[in-house]
Amino acid sequence: MDVQSADGKSRLARIPGRLRRRMGRIKMGDLLIISPWDVKDEKADIVYRYRRFQTRLLIRKNLLPSRIDTLV
Repeated sequence: MDVQSADGKSRLARIPGRLRRRMGRIKMGDLLIISPWDVKDEKADIVYRYRRFQTRLLIRKNLLPSRIDTLV
């Protein structure tokens, strides 16, 4: 899937096999933590997913940088 990262790049991301069952379905608006590949910078692995209500909670507590607040 295509993800938009905080540095402004669009990357092709995948869910690694060990996290596939735990992660469930990823929807539009979910905040993702990704890890770019060392070999190819345009690809990444998804490390963690925050759902919409978790993202709103992080925004209310001012735990997200302002540049990410505007994207969500």
